[in-house]
Amino acid sequence: MGLNWGSLPQELIVEVNSILDRLKEYDEEIYKHCVRVSYLSRFLAEHAQLSPYDCLVAQFAGLLHDAGKMDVPIEIVNKPAALTDEEYEVVRSHPEKSAALMEPLLSSSFFRDVQMAVLHHHERIDGRGYPFKLSGEEIPYISRLILVVDTFDAMTYDRPYRKGLPMEVAYDELEKHSGTQFDAELADIFIQSFIEFGEDIEREDNIIQLPFLVNAA
Repeated sequence: MGLNWGSLPQELIVEVNSILDRLKEYDEEIYKHCVRVSYLSRFLAEHAQLSPYDCLVAQFAGLLHDAGKMDVPIEIVNKPAALTDEEYEVVRSHPEKSAALMEPLLSSSFFRDVQMAVLHHHERIDGRGYPFKLSGEEIPYISRLILVVDTFDAMTYDRPYRKGLPMEVAYDELEKHSGTQFDAELADIFIQSFIEFGEDIEREDNIIQLPFLVNAA
């Protein structure tokens, strides 16, 4: 398909930006994480040789994957201690909440594909993920892709309650859980591509340029 970001309906881009503005107001660190995951999702999609259409789906799905966390109480999102079982269940609801936030975008088949990728981005290859315990190829390919880069970014960046891990430790974690948590092929492509091309990338929010963000710096 010949779709690119510039050909998407402007009113839908405005809606995406509205979601992002609300997310940034709720928690700027989650917003920055989503921007980085969007960038890295596009990076991995290109190195996995996906079509231009699927690369764009990955880019937008990465951007919106955690938007539903703004419907989770902030004291749970940033809790500096282990979550209770009840709190963890609330956090686990965020893929469905993120998908629900996309309802105004679903006049577009493109955004229906993005929504599907967002909804399933915490499913695991071994079927132990959420929200539906899908396994293997039941999980949309772009959802599997997002899980790799989402986990990598979460591991390597500081949060208020913990320090980020060194790159080498994050690579080891991806390899350790390949074939169980992560799609083994995608994890390998990401590690090898990021070592070769990505380690010098500045991933901070004020560096990354995303052309579909109307208000991007």
